Amino acid sequence: MTRVRLGVNVDHVATLRQARGVRFPDPVAAALLAESAGADQITVHLREDRRHIQERDLRVLRETVQTRLNLECAAADEVLSIACKVRPDEATLVPELREELTTEGGLDVVGGGARLAEAVARLKEAGIMVSLFIDPDPAQIEASARLEVEAIELHSGTYCDATTAAAREAELTRVEEGAALGARLGLMVAAGHGLTLQNVEPIVAIPQIEELNIGHSIVARALFVGFEEAVAEMRELLFRDD
Repeated sequence: MTRVRLGVNVDHVATLRQARGVRFPDPVAAALLAESAGADQITVHLREDRRHIQERDLRVLRETVQTRLNLECAAADEVLSIACKVRPDEATLVPELREELTTEGGLDVVGGGARLAEAVARLKEAGIMVSLFIDPDPAQIEASARLEVEAIELHSGTYCDATTAAAREAELTRVEEGAALGARLGLMVAAGHGLTLQNVEPIVAIPQIEELNIGHSIVARALFVGFEEAVAEMRELLFRDD
């Protein structure tokens, strides 16, 4: 039996804090609880507009996280500079739009050009593992491999948001085929976005997927059962038969 690694995204603990402009709840405290409940990684997204995670959070997390720290960020000079200074274990490059509620799709690696290649090179030079958050599209996966990143994270949101069984099955097939292609190209394959206790198991069953990054559903569940229990509940579902 294989267990898929669980990355817990604590962004929305910070969202609640920023809604009142106070010092609590602290995403650092949430990260410590997540690790105590068995999380393999802590994930945060330092957005250019700083709507949730702040630079202080990132600095303190770098000092306190005992597992791995994964920083999601845009390929923008300011946040890349911060990433290279803080040096998380991994940086996941994501698309970022000011008007979006949350990340709504994968990075356009095919059209990323020199700017994206420079961002990847800059992070790798700082000794940071680089991942790209992309849609499960063959062209995007192949372009990611050409950039010589170590990993990709497949956007699972379209699968999660599907409203019919047929649409859900079609999107699951896209993720399955994308994961298989990524692994054949030598990439570590993760997945994330929109995953919940109710929809995660078919993603876990994909043999090439090694890691899931899950945030909103865990934070929401924690309101009712507590943070450690919410992480533990998700972790229990991340086992698959070999």
